Amino acid sequence: MDIRRIPPRCPDGSVHVLVEIPRGSRNNYAYDAELGVMMLDRVLYSAVHYPADYGFVPGTRGTDGEPLDVLVMVEEPTFPGCLVRVRLVGVLTIESSSGRPEQKLLGVPLGEPRFAQYEDISDVPSHLLKEIEHFFEVFKDLEGSDIRSLGWKDAANALKVLDAATQLSGRSE
Repeated sequence: MDIRRIPPRCPDGSVHVLVEIPRGSRNNYAYDAELGVMMLDRVLYSAVHYPADYGFVPGTRGTDGEPLDVLVMVEEPTFPGCLVRVRLVGVLTIESSSGRPEQKLLGVPLGEPRFAQYEDISDVPSHLLKEIEHFFEVFKDLEGSDIRSLGWKDAANALKVLDAATQLSGRSE
């Protein structure tokens, strides 16, 4: 799998997301760029599971130096290595005990009628947003890591984060 060929954005403005972890999983899969495959990184220590499909935007670099993370709202989980085109609806910022903020984009798959009306963070059920925040606040507790949520911002801010991460990677769209 050569993800270097996948542009961050599609011509229609949607965003490519390479899924690493399916919704409902406790397994933490990660893309190994050197080998070009998905690998099992670890199993979550806590009794929690990913509340949405979780992956990254190829051709980006977030504030942590890694590709920009994305949660994809799905009814049914996809699979590690699945490429999904999404519309961004918001961005969550979290902060670890190191004090470094990290952004997590939130998107909905294109062509999924259950999420067709989701255009911005205000369209997402508030309980789901709380679930996602809670997940990030506790999923590494038993590993001794302290994470706190700094809150959600809208789709316009998510696009700004994406643009900055694309520029930071040195890759043009």
